[in-house]
Amino acid sequence: MDPADLSQSQLYNSRIIDSYLRLIRFRYGYVNVGELLEYAGMKEYEVADQGHWFNQEQVDRFYEKLVQMTGNPGIAREAGRYAASPDALGAMRKYVLGLVGAAHTFELIDKTAANFARSSHYKSRRIAANRVEVVVSPVVEGLEKPFQCENRIGFFETIVLMFNYKNPVIRHPECAFKGGRVCRYIISWERTLADVFKKVRNIVALLLALCNLGLLLTGQVALLKNSLPLSLLLLLVVVIAAAESEKRELVASLNNTRDSSENLLEQININYSNALMTNEVGQALSMYMTTGEVLASVARIMENRLNYDRGVILLANAEKTRLEIHAGYGYSSDQLLVFDNLSFSLDNPESTGIFFSCFRERRPLLVNDLKDVEGSLSPRSLNIVRQIGTRSFICCPIVCEGDTIGVLAVDNVNTKKPLVQSDISLLMGISSVIAISIRNSELIEARLRQFHSVLHVLAASIDARDSLTAGHSEKVTEYALDICRELELPSDFCEVIRVAALLHDYGKIGVPDTILKKPDRLTDEEYEIVKTHVNKTTEILSQVSFEGIYREVPDIVAAHHEKLDGSGYPLGLKGEAIPLGSRIISVADYFEAITSKRHYRDPMPAQEAFDILRKESVNHLDRRLVEAFISTYEKNASREAGEGRLPEERDLGH
Repeated sequence: MDPADLSQSQLYNSRIIDSYLRLIRFRYGYVNVGELLEYAGMKEYEVADQGHWFNQEQVDRFYEKLVQMTGNPGIAREAGRYAASPDALGAMRKYVLGLVGAAHTFELIDKTAANFARSSHYKSRRIAANRVEVVVSPVVEGLEKPFQCENRIGFFETIVLMFNYKNPVIRHPECAFKGGRVCRYIISWERTLADVFKKVRNIVALLLALCNLGLLLTGQVALLKNSLPLSLLLLLVVVIAAAESEKRELVASLNNTRDSSENLLEQININYSNALMTNEVGQALSMYMTTGEVLASVARIMENRLNYDRGVILLANAEKTRLEIHAGYGYSSDQLLVFDNLSFSLDNPESTGIFFSCFRERRPLLVNDLKDVEGSLSPRSLNIVRQIGTRSFICCPIVCEGDTIGVLAVDNVNTKKPLVQSDISLLMGISSVIAISIRNSELIEARLRQFHSVLHVLAASIDARDSLTAGHSEKVTEYALDICRELELPSDFCEVIRVAALLHDYGKIGVPDTILKKPDRLTDEEYEIVKTHVNKTTEILSQVSFEGIYREVPDIVAAHHEKLDGSGYPLGLKGEAIPLGSRIISVADYFEAITSKRHYRDPMPAQEAFDILRKESVNHLDRRLVEAFISTYEKNASREAGEGRLPEERDLGH
């Protein structure tokens, strides 16, 4: 078969790639795994699926990109060693530990290798107690690449070390990539003390048996009587020594297995906690819409889930000239003041600051001892970390769509556990989630700004028809939101009220100007025409695709002229059947209408309007909402008077 054709066949189990990714996250945390997998044509969920297989072309592209991103041409051999190391805790190591003994592992390698790769056939034979030969024959010549040979050598080395054997030697007398037909490996290791004692035991037993047999055959019975007990005693000593040595090696092997199990359990707990953290960050993203809310929530989650004393999230300003603190945990008020009083400049190319280097170079920085980096830090950066009491820290860039937007930093003050490469891997993963969260919240905020601007334009288009009613929808919205705040209603509900209040009169676009601008009181017929604006508003809004919390907007708008006793319009709803939002807008709309100048009357003073509101609350308006409005209005008026402003000078808080 043509190697080019076979290169598209499914040859390599996902667990091989998974072992590479474990190494990357452990020692090369700055590598963008997503970019690496995308270049190789792989998906993360495919790597996570232990039943998935990749083809030769994908594996070749994966290795090519990995060497480029790490700058390490020997990473294949390193990955082979790591695959079966205690740090990996992966499927390969579990396979090997289950085989008990290096020699036995190599004897069964032809069967176990088939679970990971189909590109070659493995055959092994034991040459001595501490030496085996493994022959790897490619299925098709020219299919595999030299880096896969290096990967095997690294894996063989670690198999030997895993069972506490010393000084493994891998000889490679024949290589398929250097003119050979196969790859032949001779793997050897130092004999253990138990092996030496076993050999001594066997030799001693044989010599004593021959000696005593000779005495028996020559008839030297007297000597035999003395020699036999001494021989048995000597043999017993050697046997006990061999057994003790073997026992010690067995205990060491069991300890190794136990340590691996404990590490595995610890890693499971860490992975579980990290999974919970990712889930909680996802929930925060769905619950909050603003960047500030998202980052504050992420900081709380980091504090609860991560084993670092402190953490801080800094984002670049719009001009990318400085970093500003946006969220954090673990810092005292004095330490936060240090951050607030500092400007972390990004526009000085000569800067050697920690955050500057991390941001500009898009690489993480790990420091366990400040003495190690004192010479490379600017005096200002060194002074900062000393002021806030930092001992060890990690800075990670927050990168979104190839653009650095901030820095995530954690440090330890009291915890003595050193920071390691796996911490960088974890934080780089978190920083990518933060980047996505920030970008999504920015998109949501932009969408909301656009949405609100459209709403204001629509509201203004109605009010602009008559200079006397200009600003009516804005003022009704302001009053309605004042009631919501006085009652401490949820922010989502307030947002719905904002939208509904702005649009509550939009149907008046269908009412003739001769009626809307009439300088006298309306006739009954004209009033009936005005009342149609509610149905017109409902018809218009029903064509708008309101989603999420905004789905209630049309229903709220449709009922804002209903009255508690059922005398309102258009449906004659009563009491609690009228939505709370509609009742709130009714109070705000009524007050704004009677306190504003109209063609047929002058504006009514606020205190007089309060009296009318209270009378209307007997049968028409919700008394609780009326009192809430009057209370907040008076508080606002009192505050504005203290500031030397007139009530009509109030800023509209939109």
